Amino acid sequence: MIWSSKDVARDLVRHRAAGLTTVGVDKAVAEATVGERETEAERREVLRGPFRELEPFERDSEELAERWAAKHIEWRRVRSLMESSGWTVYESEQDVEGTAWAQECEAHRAGFLEQQAAHQARRRDEKDKLRAEVWLTAPAGRRIRTLAARAGVCPDRVVAQLAEHAVLGEDGMVSVPDFTPR
Repeated sequence: MIWSSKDVARDLVRHRAAGLTTVGVDKAVAEATVGERETEAERREVLRGPFRELEPFERDSEELAERWAAKHIEWRRVRSLMESSGWTVYESEQDVEGTAWAQECEAHRAGFLEQQAAHQARRRDEKDKLRAEVWLTAPAGRRIRTLAARAGVCPDRVVAQLAEHAVLGEDGMVSVPDFTPR
C-alpha cells in the first residue's frame, strides 16, 4: 500500500498536532511554510540541472517538496479548524474530517492486509502444486481420452490421477496399481 504525500502529511500532522495549542499550531504552520519554500527552491534547482539518477539513499527533491506542501496545507487546515471552532487545544478526536480520513485509511490498510494474507495463503498452497504440459504419443493419447470418456472426467484429470497413484519400486521401476478414475 503506497501513501501519497497528502496521506503522509495528514497522518503526521494528526499525530503531531494532538494536544497542541494555537501557538504550537502557528509555529508548525510557520515551519511548514519555510520547509515548503526551501524544498520547492531546491526542486526547481534540480530540474534546471542535467538529468541524473538518484543515489540509493539520496532524497528525492520533488517528493520532499510535495510532502512539505501537503504538510503546509494540512497545518493550515488544522489552524483554520481551531479558529472556527474556538478550540484552544487541538484534539484529533474532535476533528471530524481528520477522523473520517483516518478511519478510511485504516479500512484501506485492513483490506490491503487481508488481500496480502490471502495472496500469501494462495502462494503457499500453490507452492506444492505442479503445472505441466504433457505430450503423449497418438496411441497413448487415445487411451487416455478413452479412459476419460468412460470415467466421465477430463483427460487431464486422468493423467493427474495416474501421477497421484504412481509408485516407485526399489528397482527404480514406476508402476501404477489398479484404481478407478474419479
